Amino acid sequence: MVNIDQILHQLPHRYPFLMVDRVLEWERGKRLVAVKNVTINEPFFQGHYPHFPVMPGVLIIEAMAQAGGLAVAADPDSDDPDETLVPLLAAVNQAKFRKMVRPGDQLVIEIEVLRARSRIVKVAAKAEVDGETAAESELTFVLTKRGANQ
Repeated sequence: MVNIDQILHQLPHRYPFLMVDRVLEWERGKRLVAVKNVTINEPFFQGHYPHFPVMPGVLIIEAMAQAGGLAVAADPDSDDPDETLVPLLAAVNQAKFRKMVRPGDQLVIEIEVLRARSRIVKVAAKAEVDGETAAESELTFVLTKRGANQ
């Protein structure tokens, strides 16, 4: 299991935009299972919606994209973040939202790498709550060196 310190070491995202709390399984370049704990303290719940808080679908996609980025580019054993490639989200395809995500839910995000060619990687992403699919999509990433201006 990968803890939050290791996640922070690999992902450039920080509060309030870090959407991965823990990694349960990680086969670099193949698959990853991550967790996002959704609490009422999330800043987006102040306006979406105050009397019926629902996690915005685009933020579920973002959580899947961050988990996907970990799966395809980060090296959990590397001490040097400059050695890792930064995944930039290039496309979101076939996104489907099937279940509302509410405060108190735990999103379990499953990523499976479908194809990797050169620096283009496509993954299947699924987010579940209590074993039910909340959202799913195919995500495409372009891998670039950290700090590269491309």
